[in-house]
Amino acid sequence: MYMTAAEKQKKSRRVWTLIILTVLIVFTFTYSVNAGYSKLPFLEVIKSFFGMADGGTQLIVTEFRLPRIIIALLVGAGLAVSGTILQGISGNGLADPGILGINNGAGLAVMLYISFFPSTMEVPVLFMPFIGFIGAILTAFLVYGLSYSRSEGLLPNRLLLTGIAVAAAIAALITLLTIRLDPQNYQRYAEWMAGNIWASSWQYVFALLPWLVVLGTIAFMKVKTLDVLSFGDQVATGLGVRVEREKFILLIVAVGLAAACVSVSGGIAFIGLIGPHIARKLVGSAHRWVMVTAALSGGLLLLLADTIGRLIIQPSEIFAGIVVAVIGAPYFLFLLAKAK
Repeated sequence: MYMTAAEKQKKSRRVWTLIILTVLIVFTFTYSVNAGYSKLPFLEVIKSFFGMADGGTQLIVTEFRLPRIIIALLVGAGLAVSGTILQGISGNGLADPGILGINNGAGLAVMLYISFFPSTMEVPVLFMPFIGFIGAILTAFLVYGLSYSRSEGLLPNRLLLTGIAVAAAIAALITLLTIRLDPQNYQRYAEWMAGNIWASSWQYVFALLPWLVVLGTIAFMKVKTLDVLSFGDQVATGLGVRVEREKFILLIVAVGLAAACVSVSGGIAFIGLIGPHIARKLVGSAHRWVMVTAALSGGLLLLLADTIGRLIIQPSEIFAGIVVAVIGAPYFLFLLAKAK
């Protein structure tokens, strides 16, 4: 198909944006491997990638830092894609898995499991995303149902306010349930809700990866649908899109991505809000570009947050969720002030 000079320039800019983001991720990845209390010679770090380093370095890099870094990238990408979908189907640029209560819903499911089955605190790794998904999907249906009008469809402003109210109610319920926990489990759960990337092992990488691959593939297959939905329900229906069916499928995908990510990273908010906004500013509104750019931006943001958190008050650390919140909360207020 023939492309005008302007279209070629726009495509070139988009491609270069993806290349730059990828380079930034590679640079941050390389730096993050050596970010921590134990400093390692750069050459030894490189050797560890090939299994040629000494035993101590090999253990620190491959068993502790690499899984954590990869989980940060995967979780950031997954949450950003989830946020992109939620903003697309709701027509609300402030939609985010955390703000809409989906993260808290996943946390509540885990909390209930821990509270009523304390002897099974060590949840099987592969089962963890399913527990989070149950809570997240029930919360999403509740928020969606309360925000839906038969005459007007999904109301974006009501969606945001309902999500905030439901998230607050769930947070209060979680606080009450923590009374049942012993001090050790309470400490672990408190860290989980604060957004500590605690599941730093290859088991959790392999537990999370299938969810992101399957649901991420479905999400990328639906980018044209998201483009059509951005014109409004009436236009989308006129173009032959089964609006409610497609929104339902996309909602399941978004919730599944958020729940799987939260189950291994804890309560990390705002990545799903910031990632899509960055993407749209960089590459425009076409979802086939926005989705990829948001995934790269979200992964980069969470990896940076986790790296900063490990460096700023050594030998202790600040949880990645707190670092993201310090950045994300003011940005959310800025967007809220701009919203009509």
